Formats: sequence, C-alpha cells, structure tokens
Amino acid sequence: MLNMYVDGEWRTDTYELSDDEDGEFDRSETTFRDELGGDRFPAESGRYHLYVSRACPWAHGVAMVRSLRGLEDEISMDIVDPYRGERGWQFTPEKDDCTVDSLAGNDYLGETYLDADPNYTGRVTVPVCWDRETETIVNNESIELMRQLSTAFEGNGVDLYPEGLRGEIDAVVDDIYDPINNGVYRAGFAGTQEAYETAVGELFDALDEYDERLADQRYLVGDQLTLADLRLFATLVRFDNVYHTHFKCNVRLIREYDNLWPYVRDIYQTPGIEQTMNMSHIKEHYYATHADINPTQFIGVGPELDFHADHDRARLTGEPPTPR
Repeated sequence: MLNMYVDGEWRTDTYELSDDEDGEFDRSETTFRDELGGDRFPAESGRYHLYVSRACPWAHGVAMVRSLRGLEDEISMDIVDPYRGERGWQFTPEKDDCTVDSLAGNDYLGETYLDADPNYTGRVTVPVCWDRETETIVNNESIELMRQLSTAFEGNGVDLYPEGLRGEIDAVVDDIYDPINNGVYRAGFAGTQEAYETAVGELFDALDEYDERLADQRYLVGDQLTLADLRLFATLVRFDNVYHTHFKCNVRLIREYDNLWPYVRDIYQTPGIEQTMNMSHIKEHYYATHADINPTQFIGVGPELDFHADHDRARLTGEPPTPR
C-alpha cells in the first residue's frame, strides 16, 4: 500500500503492483535531500534523530552505518512498527523492538512529515533524519544518509567510505541498485508476466555475477567493508526468508550460492551488524503488509538460517579467522 498525504487527507493505493503500460514497477524519488554535515545542517552531536524500520532494507543500511561507526550516542533513533497499515508507518512501543516517537510523541510517521512541511504531499518513507534545531527533515534518501553518516561525523574512526575508493564504491552501489536492491521489488510488484520475468532474469544474472566476483575477494571494493557491502547485504540477508517466496524470486536461494551465502554470514558476524537485525520484523512487514500479494497475510514460518556458521572468508584478506 502507498500511504500519501494529499489535499489534507490520507490516501491509500496499491502502488506496489504496477499499473504502467509495460507492467514495470517504478519507485518514486524521495523528497528531502539536504546534506547532513553541510552549512545548513552541520555535524553536531545530539542534534539529529533517525526514524527507521527494522524491516526496511533502505533504513537498515543507515542503521548499520550508525552502529558500525559508533554513533549511537551522537545520533538518537526511533523504530517504527514493521506493519504498515492504511496510515503508514506507526509507532507501537508495546511491540517488541519498537519505540515511541521520542521527539514529538506522534502516533504515525506521516505526522512527522507534516511537522516538517504542513503542505507536504507525497510518500511517507523510512529512513528519516530529523534536525532538532530547525525542526525539519534533513534527508530521507537512504544512500545519501549512508554516505553522510560515514563522512560528517568522526565516530569511532571506522571508515566505510574511504576517500580513495569512493568512485569504485559509488559505481558498485549504482550497479547493484536496479537489478538486485530494487530488482526484488521489480519482480514482486510487476504488473505483467513479462515485466516479472524480465526483473527476475536481471536479478539472477546479477546475483550470479556477484557470486563469481566474490570467489576471490572478501568484499566488493578493496580489502575492507564499505557502504557497497552494506547495500548488498541488506537485500541478501532478507532474500531466503522473504524475497524468494513472497516476491517469487525463486530461481535460487542465496544459501545455494557458493560465495554469496558465506559472504552474508561474514558481514552478519561483523561486530555491530547483528544488533541492527530483526528477522521477525522483516517477515511481518512483507507478508502482512502486502495484502495484494499475500491476501491471507499469513507470515511464513521458515526457513531457519544459521547466520553464525563459519564462513572461512577471512583468508581472502589474509586475516586469521574471527574467534568464536
């Protein structure tokens, strides 16, 4: 469901299932695109606040950057309910791993958008970065926030966006976006059989390519974890539990890949990643929210995956195995 605020009222539409003539799913662009760390919004500890969903892969990327860079004390964060109903993302603190809106006490994230702009018309999405000082949304574009959180604050010194590798990182981020990150949605929300088959074909061509690339390199760019890896991981870690079944991306499972599956486990076991994960939120969001795809709204039980199993990928960077 698409939750939009238009002409003073909430409107709900099944935007996911494309009604374009070609049946292709078209993701609309985000609205707030200011720079965190720029002149208007300088990097100041305690000034900014994030709204995220544990279910959403786009928001997950931002949460991982915050965690890996040790920014928890500098940037606060609230977590919305994984279920997105008629009025969109909501705050249900009684639910496990969900919070109140600790800033404004709103019941719905859409109210936060209206706090930023009373005339706002458009989608209500996560992640959101809010500025306490000017009382507005700084940015709600996930990859821009991932870059900005990687560069604007010193944090613990972990560099996920090294200056000398930024061109390569950006190229990989761009390369995986359409066939993989957005590809699973293009398949799941396709409006025609042809559009679905095109999306699935491009998705698995890309997965095969990256599985081969990761045969002899631990990470996507250089010998270190970067934003490119976090971007790919956010899709891959959801794949077998959700996208394979719910979005009919069922040519292969990620756990059937020789290199992608150990790669997922390697990143999952990186200190700072596991606490950003909530598979229950992920499964509830997709299976229960998309009633046009899953009318019963039953939540898939399996599979049970061992993300803690040995991955043997440290050898690719000449490092000893991580102590268990």
